Amino acid sequence: MTETATSELDDSFHVFDTTLRDGAQREGINLTVADKLTIARHLDDFGVGFIEGGWPGANPRDTEFFARAQQEIVFRHAQLVAFGATRRAGAKAADDPQVRALLESGAPVITLVAKSHDRHVELALRTTLDENLAMVRDTVSYLREQGRRVFVDCEHFFDGYRANPEYAKAVVRNASEAGADVVILCDTNGGMLPAQVQAVVSTVLADTGARLGIHAQDDTGCAVANTLAAVDAGATHVQCTANGYGERVGNANLFPVVAALELKYGKKVLPDGRLREMTRVSHAIAEVVNLTPSTHQPYVGVSAFAHKAGLHASAIKVDPDLYQHIDPEQVGNTMRMLVSDMAGRASVELKGKELGIDLGGDRELVGRVVERVKDRELRGYTYEAADASFELLLRAEVQGGRPLRYFEVESWRAIVEDRPDGTHANEATVKLWAKGERIVATAEGNGPVNALDRSLRVALEKIYPQLAKLDLVDYKVRILEGVHGTESTTRVLISTSDGTGEWSTVGVAENVIAASWQALEDAYTYGLLRAGVEPAE
Repeated sequence: MTETATSELDDSFHVFDTTLRDGAQREGINLTVADKLTIARHLDDFGVGFIEGGWPGANPRDTEFFARAQQEIVFRHAQLVAFGATRRAGAKAADDPQVRALLESGAPVITLVAKSHDRHVELALRTTLDENLAMVRDTVSYLREQGRRVFVDCEHFFDGYRANPEYAKAVVRNASEAGADVVILCDTNGGMLPAQVQAVVSTVLADTGARLGIHAQDDTGCAVANTLAAVDAGATHVQCTANGYGERVGNANLFPVVAALELKYGKKVLPDGRLREMTRVSHAIAEVVNLTPSTHQPYVGVSAFAHKAGLHASAIKVDPDLYQHIDPEQVGNTMRMLVSDMAGRASVELKGKELGIDLGGDRELVGRVVERVKDRELRGYTYEAADASFELLLRAEVQGGRPLRYFEVESWRAIVEDRPDGTHANEATVKLWAKGERIVATAEGNGPVNALDRSLRVALEKIYPQLAKLDLVDYKVRILEGVHGTESTTRVLISTSDGTGEWSTVGVAENVIAASWQALEDAYTYGLLRAGVEPAE
């Protein structure tokens, strides 16, 4: 069986993650067993108390996951949880194949889903209300006799409570009295609001005496708020998913919930030092599921502590807490200053400090940078999305308006050849000077921009072998407003990586090829700067 380390946290409050089951139901997510094992390791490293791995017996992939987890993962903080249903109507729990599969999974904790809405019992299960209560009692008791810890998810609880409060509470009471450690009230349709959740949880807690948890879907955009409202009412078990993944619009997001509990409520729900891993874990899981991390996600998004307005920057220069509700380092994130046409002197000074460029309180220099940024953004450039281009602009102004030069371009051209058979050929030629040598390079590509990128690389790698590490990882084109459609200004953003970091550059011109060339020039120049290469005189 999987070895599980004993957590230093007590059992009085549970953080329960269901990314591998409920989160995997999000449209666009299709997890392999290897993906699930990787995510489980990240969640355990983050320090959640319970990781729900799936439904063994009902899904072959989940059955394999539990088998491999037994052999491949040593959990340091979390306990693995298997999910399943109560026994079938009219059967014995010991004879039910899916109940047996839960035991065979080897998971020390089992979550049972139970019907708590009377109409669901009669229409979906096609049994009586009394038999449903017996199904809950029998299955919980049997699993407890087999040495398993049991949690019970009361599906559609809030809707069921609205329709028949006494029956919904009877399900909670029967589960608790049969030995369930926690009974979770599920807002399965996600239609509740915080005040409603708080009122229901308070009443159910008082009337049943059961230990309660909360499982909130985000259909009203209130899943995190509903979860915290349940905690306010006495719930001591929260079910969440990483990055809010889940069916329809998703589940309560694990990261804002945990951050609120730790930083706002003062509850210790993670092992020491784990909160600082939040941003890293969020982004790592997003990479595994192959979804771009949300830039504006609370606490962990790259824009969560990004400041653009000049007024904000002036205040932050005095005290960062004036416009930030927490220190971003507490959750492993960083403050960022965005430079745009809204920038003031404080924005530029703070951005310079962030980039390691001391502007030395030079008001004239800072003023020139501000004016240049505003002038260029008026022409279509955007520096809040192109930090590398801004740093090159800033360094040029620090050097009296002389840009960093590693090479001088004599000319470039791109040719698109339309052939009779309907195919196209794309070829680019670059002529430049680098370290006193004139270089002419030609290359083909799968488009004119790709051909330009290849020809520039061919030309420069002879002089600067460091560029072999560079990779163009993203390319975006936006057509800006113009007098006539085909005469509109074009903006290109390029993201480049050297294997250890990523940066973005911008180009603006009357056509996409010229704009792309500007962004490529900046990308290669910044790549050489990052590599520590000294610019040409």
